[in-house]
Amino acid sequence: MTDLKTTLPPFALLGSRRPKIPDAFLPKSIVCLREGYGRKFLFSDLAAGVTVAIIALPLSLALAIGSGVRPEQGLFTAIIAGFLISLLGGSRVQVGGPAGAFMAIIAGIVARDGYDGLCIAAIMAGVILIIMGLSRLGSMIKFIPYPVTTGFTSGIAVIIFTSQIRDLLGLTVNYVNDKGQLVHNPPSAFLSCWHVLFQSLHTINGMAAVFGVGSFVLLMLIRRFIPRVPGAIIVVIISAVLVSTLHLAVNPQTHIGIETLGTHFGGIPSRLPRPHLPVKLSNWNDVSAAWSKAVTLIPEATTIALLCAIESLLCAVVADGMIGGRHKSNCELVAQGVANISSIIFGGIPCSGVIARTAANVKSGGRTPLAGMVHSVTLLVLMVLLAPYASQIPLAVLAAILVMVAWNMAEIDHFKSIFRAPRADMAVLLTTFGLTVLTDLTKGVGVGMILAALLFMKRMTEVTNVGAMRDELEEAGDEFADLSDPNSTSARDIPPGVEVYEINGPFFFGVADRLKDTLETLERPPRVFIFRMRRVSAIDATGMHALDELHNKCRKQGTQLVLSGVHAQPMVAMTQYGLVDKIGVKNMLANIDEALNRAKELLAVRA
Repeated sequence: MTDLKTTLPPFALLGSRRPKIPDAFLPKSIVCLREGYGRKFLFSDLAAGVTVAIIALPLSLALAIGSGVRPEQGLFTAIIAGFLISLLGGSRVQVGGPAGAFMAIIAGIVARDGYDGLCIAAIMAGVILIIMGLSRLGSMIKFIPYPVTTGFTSGIAVIIFTSQIRDLLGLTVNYVNDKGQLVHNPPSAFLSCWHVLFQSLHTINGMAAVFGVGSFVLLMLIRRFIPRVPGAIIVVIISAVLVSTLHLAVNPQTHIGIETLGTHFGGIPSRLPRPHLPVKLSNWNDVSAAWSKAVTLIPEATTIALLCAIESLLCAVVADGMIGGRHKSNCELVAQGVANISSIIFGGIPCSGVIARTAANVKSGGRTPLAGMVHSVTLLVLMVLLAPYASQIPLAVLAAILVMVAWNMAEIDHFKSIFRAPRADMAVLLTTFGLTVLTDLTKGVGVGMILAALLFMKRMTEVTNVGAMRDELEEAGDEFADLSDPNSTSARDIPPGVEVYEINGPFFFGVADRLKDTLETLERPPRVFIFRMRRVSAIDATGMHALDELHNKCRKQGTQLVLSGVHAQPMVAMTQYGLVDKIGVKNMLANIDEALNRAKELLAVRA
């Protein structure tokens, strides 16, 4: 007899138990292939990918320089991470790569811990993103309040603008720091940085200022009148040609001229580096040192992960609105984590989905992940072909591109619109913005989220109230809108010796204290206390503790507590807490009519 195990294909014996990727984690690239990939998509995706690559080339160089690393590392990131985000991600059209949102935190890590420290933080961030995705936390990003995202985004824009003033104007910075050392780079602290920049204004390089300011003006004009033209590549080509033909690059002997990629960085390589682990782990001392550094970088790694998640998922939402699609948030987070780790292995920097490049992809006709992959391959080809000519690009022009990035990130209209919102939201916005600019992004986002959470709890407390139904009948105010509904106590006979109270809204720790002194407000303890919970959708431990205390006080005063209209979540929670056993199942009724009947029974027994 033939052995079936040797003839059947792999997994055939498993039948319906064949391993299968959950739909939530199935990349959109595979989904698009399953749906059928036609010729109409191929040509439009190819054209869109090439267009986005042309836009991404100067931006990748500029963002890397602004982040405190070499310019080619931005290209490595756009090539490797951009390809993987499109291949593995949960969005059809999202384009990934280096992002302006990371500049401030990357520059801070590099300045303090070097590129090795950045590698450790980025790999940790990648792992966090993968865990977030596998834990299906993609939908949690929607709980980050709008004033917080606007505050830190606008704060990052101000930091980017500040960091580019030196190169934009060609300033020569020389100052003595607190340690008595002569420093040639502006300090990272915002106020100190501007103080040093103002002191260095007399060193302005007129030629660099002309190129920098002129490029920014040209970028604004292109954006205003011919927005479909990629302005960044235009100003880069024009400036590089002018520098090359007029020999304007700075002379190392006379120091006259304008700084370029070639004079400052020695140009860029024409190939990708070999994949390698950038952190040395050859012996126990290396492992111990890496672990110690990793512990200190946990806040930065968490910030990178959260920023990546926020940027990428917001970008995916924008893309969905443009093409009428629907992204897979958890699949996208996993792809972003893999892309960040892979970017570091190839000598890159942290990455995320980028709204500007994604929008350009959609407007250029991109409709599937192939466009993003073509963008990465095109960047690789451009790097190989144009690397020798990139050395002529002025740093002032790349600074102008980053100033334009900052202008776009500032969201001035959104910022001003929040000033028309309630003052509490404005306080959250200004606090997040101020701390992001004056301290760092981690503190800005952290404090902003805490303030937003406190504001939410305060508002929930304001909308949840505990009131006596007799008082409501007498006041008949607009706030007691339930008086006209058929379940209201207005049409019911409440016997003497019975008090009916109702809580409206979630019963959590923010409102639990309102219940503690309820009985003390009554002139004499009632014989039956009915507590209506028909509008309590949820209860937490503090709420149950307050309810337990109310039950104990009722027992001491000879009052029977009766609950009416308890929903599923509060009922389960109170059962686990033991409150159902204490109060008694007979004293937990479905509606107010049954509760009043139960009260009459109790009054008759005690009569």
